[in-house]
Parts: sequence; structure tokens; C-alpha cells
Amino acid sequence: MADWKELTPEEERVIVHKGTERAFTGEYVDHHEDGTYTCRRCGAPLFPSDAKFDSRSGWPSFDQEIPGAVKRIPDADGMRTEIVCAKCGGHLGHVFTGEGFTAKNTRHCVNSVSLSFVPEKQTAAAPAKTERAIFAGGCFWGVEYYFEKEPGVLSATSGYIGGHKDDPSYKEVCYSDTGHAEAVEIVYDPAKTNYEKLARLFFEIHDPTQVDRQGPDVGKQYRSAVFTTSDEQKAITEKLIAELRGKGFKVATEIQPAATFWPAEDYHQDYYFKTGKTPYCHTRVKRF
Repeated sequence: MADWKELTPEEERVIVHKGTERAFTGEYVDHHEDGTYTCRRCGAPLFPSDAKFDSRSGWPSFDQEIPGAVKRIPDADGMRTEIVCAKCGGHLGHVFTGEGFTAKNTRHCVNSVSLSFVPEKQTAAAPAKTERAIFAGGCFWGVEYYFEKEPGVLSATSGYIGGHKDDPSYKEVCYSDTGHAEAVEIVYDPAKTNYEKLARLFFEIHDPTQVDRQGPDVGKQYRSAVFTTSDEQKAITEKLIAELRGKGFKVATEIQPAATFWPAEDYHQDYYFKTGKTPYCHTRVKRF
């Protein structure tokens, strides 16, 4: 992309080809200045300096990311979980839990070469608060496509929710009875948009009257559903469904409290951005 930094061969080896720098060689291993660690390739803010701690592992360690900044992707070997920049997909490292280093019990183990650093006095103001919304409306590629373009949305991640299988694969969701729906988790800035506006968009970019399908995609994983994270979200969703039914739409959208959201495999993330295509089963239709 035009606004991405041109990478050195070593940066490309790590960020693009998922390499790992040698332990204790990175410039941020022993770095303690106040500020924000950003993506070396696209500049997106990733980790606040107060989340950094010394794990003595040889790589920079953080126990918390900036909300919505980092995506987790299960490694192909099934043993580890990769972390990438949510904006550009650049490889950062891996995340580990249960080690007990800090109270958050999480360690983002990051390559220094994947990072840049902005001192506190230069750091642009980040949202004081972020909120989440989770929508399922057929193939997650198309849902993600529209939400990524929406002002106020910080990230849109394709994944699975609503079933009984932990960390399911795409193949399992499609070809076995996991109960999951293809869904998109949206992290947004409530100072720039709100849940009702996002929910209205959701009901206009898919057909909420279809049952266990969306256009040519058929199956329970393609059902229309809203996974709410608060009573307020549930009330707003119910209000919008009632409004649509009042207009004559036979809305089939399910409402469920949000459970664990499992990010989908990397090749599903930003699918239309990566391929340069546009959605084949999602178009926006004015319903409100």
C-alpha cells in the first residue's frame, strides 16, 4: 500500500514471511521510555508502554494490546497463537497465557523489528474508550468488507461464535456440527459512532429474512444473528427488529448473548482487500 513503509530485507523476512529475530538482539528488548509501540509497516498503534514488562525471554513482552489493534491467529501446528497487526496483517510474534508474569497472565512476545516507537509527547490521542459489537450475516467476508469502511470502526475481525467447539477451524464450522456462525467482531470508537448506527448498517448489508443462509451460501453457519455484549445492545437490536417487522419484513435474525469469539484463519481476514474483489452475496439495501 502507498502509505506503508518500505521494508528492509530483515523487516520483510519477519513481518511478511513470519520470521523471528534472534533473542536479545532487538532494539526494544531493554527499552523503557513512555509512549506507544506501533506497527513498523503501517504505523498503527499496537501496545502502550505501560503494558511492557521484562520476561527475560529475549524479546519485547507486553501483557495488553491497544483494543482492536492485534489479531490472534492459531498457528498451523496447533501449538501456538500468532499475533499480527489488525490493520495490515504484519507478523508481530506470538501470544502466550498462563505463565504468571503479570496479573493479566498474558505475554505478547513481539519481534522488535516488527515495531516502531512513538515517544509520549509525540503520540496522537487514542480513543479514551472502545466498544465491541458482533454480527453474523452470512459469509463473514462481505460483512467485514462493509464494516471496515464505516467511520468510527477501528477494526473488523472475521471469526466464529455461538457454538460448542473451542477454537474451531473453518473446515469444522462448515462440515461438522459445531453450532458456530460465521461472524464479525467490530471494535469501534463510541465518540465517533454508536451501536445503533452499526446495527442499522448490519440489517441493510444482508437479508435478515433468510433462515440459515445468505444468498448462495446455505447452512446454519450462515444464519443471521446478533451477539450482544450488554442489555443496551439487546434492547437496541430488539427495537430495530420490531421496526423492520412493522415495515413488513419477516425478520429471522437471532439475538444471543456474546460468548467467546474465535478469530478465523488469516486467509479469511481482509479477504476482499487482499484479493481486490467485492462481495458477491452482500449489497446494501435501504430498509430504515
